[in-house]
Amino acid sequence: MSEWIDFDRWQECPRLARPGYVFEVTNAEGQSLFTACEVPLRPPSSWTSAPVRFRLVEAPKPRHSTPIPKPRS
Repeated sequence: MSEWIDFDRWQECPRLARPGYVFEVTNAEGQSLFTACEVPLRPPSSWTSAPVRFRLVEAPKPRHSTPIPKPRS
């Protein structure tokens, strides 16, 4: 993991991006999200405060979901 960077520098994310890594972005309330570099970033609608910092982290490993049950007859 990299060090936290002030969100004012988010426009630098294309230079920092690397394969197999994503950005973790947090807001003042401690909420976080994992995202690719998108300038400008569109935070989730549930966020009531603006992003304050970000860092480059290893992309989470994919998880298999449980199979969908077959329909009942």
